[in-house]
Amino acid sequence: MATRAHEKPEPVQEFFSIGEVCELTDLKPHVLRYWESQFRFLNPAKNRSGNRVYQRREIELVLLVKHLLYDEKYTIEGARQKLDEDRRAGGLKPAARTGLDVESIRLIERELRDIAAVLNGDAD
Repeated sequence: MATRAHEKPEPVQEFFSIGEVCELTDLKPHVLRYWESQFRFLNPAKNRSGNRVYQRREIELVLLVKHLLYDEKYTIEGARQKLDEDRRAGGLKPAARTGLDVESIRLIERELRDIAAVLNGDAD
């Protein structure tokens, strides 16, 4: 849909709270905080109130870590080594996009199951 000349486009959200990241990634806050202690590249800035604020790039990296740990079954140490290798080879950004793609597919599948349940009369 084209925007009209007098309408301003929606601003792109630059920073996300830990609660928003938990909702986007389907992870608990304590998991994110633990991963921050294990992966040095997961280092969200803090706002004036001292709360974590994540950028999009960091959310992509969180999703990549989730993919490596939950889908590929890496250990924390194995995932750390894999990410270091990807970073040294210049492939961390494409790898992070893969994590984002996998999570997007997972969300679409969940929504389709929910729709199917409604159509079949199985919804709550």
